[in-house]
Amino acid sequence: MAIAAIVVVVAAMLLLSAAAGRSATTAVPALFVFGDSLVDDGNDNELSCLAKANFFPYGIDFPQGAATGRFCNGKTFVDALCDLLGMDYLPPFTTTSSLLSGAGVNYASAAGGILDETGQHLGERFSLSQQVLNWESNLETIRSQTRDVEGYLASSIAIMVLGSNDYINNYLLTSLYDSANNYSPEDYADLLINHYTRQILALHSVGLRKFVLAGVGPLGCIPSVRASGSEGQCVDEVNQMVGWFNQRLRSLVDQLNTNHPGATFIYGNTYNVIYDMLHNPNYYGFTVVDRGCCRLGADGTCEAYAEPCDRREQHVFWDAYHPTQAANLVLAQRAFNGTQDHVYPLNLQHLAHL
Repeated sequence: MAIAAIVVVVAAMLLLSAAAGRSATTAVPALFVFGDSLVDDGNDNELSCLAKANFFPYGIDFPQGAATGRFCNGKTFVDALCDLLGMDYLPPFTTTSSLLSGAGVNYASAAGGILDETGQHLGERFSLSQQVLNWESNLETIRSQTRDVEGYLASSIAIMVLGSNDYINNYLLTSLYDSANNYSPEDYADLLINHYTRQILALHSVGLRKFVLAGVGPLGCIPSVRASGSEGQCVDEVNQMVGWFNQRLRSLVDQLNTNHPGATFIYGNTYNVIYDMLHNPNYYGFTVVDRGCCRLGADGTCEAYAEPCDRREQHVFWDAYHPTQAANLVLAQRAFNGTQDHVYPLNLQHLAHL
């Protein structure tokens, strides 16, 4: 099948999925997002840090225009999920203060990680523990605006996309962090999961009952890591490290579902979906899988308003770290109505109606 035809087919599938998702609008009163730059939609704009994306060409394809602070040419994974669920895009926590929108709030922060020290060399950021505290600071507003608070929280969905920075901006950055000297890859994965579990249970303890826990993608294949490998190939050692974390995260999902029967936890297999895009690009209409679309600066993000590449829909990566809008649309569609190879033990379409 020609690439153009494949693109049309995939686009049609996404539009049909979006139409189906809008029937779930009333079933999901709000999304609460916790994560890093993969889903940050502007929180770091207000912080004193280096991890910012509020300048052109970031956001060049975003439907609302301008560079909002999303580390993408357009929609993030969460934006695409909002489309599928028929919900408005979420405001960042730093611009809402204690005021909540009807669709929820995004607490994600670029450079933030599961561990508090992750990303500290980049300046201010909200680690996971601080993101949870920020969410808890909104609880009074939720209670004041909602009659059935218990039902509202139980029907809402927490989207959690974390772990990448704990490798890229901690464990693998041996010149600045000691974690690789102190922990084997397996022990480090255990450390991350232990910290992660505490924050997940903190959110559960105050009423959230639906959780999507996204695994870490194949970091050994992102352009910034490929550059350190042999002839620009994926770095298997890094992918193996991520594998330890993902295995433990999926096991945690089983454990949480067993121990908390009134709640539902699902694991998003980000690794499998992105790996398939990288190794079967023609199926998705991609032609470039090993480098970013925009012209990169020294830090791997897009260059001070440089023109990006053409045909951005054919690139998996936008910059040296982050996927393009086209890749995010695939990730969201797989999370929304994918099989257990993509999302386990059920997909978001089913989760929304529980």
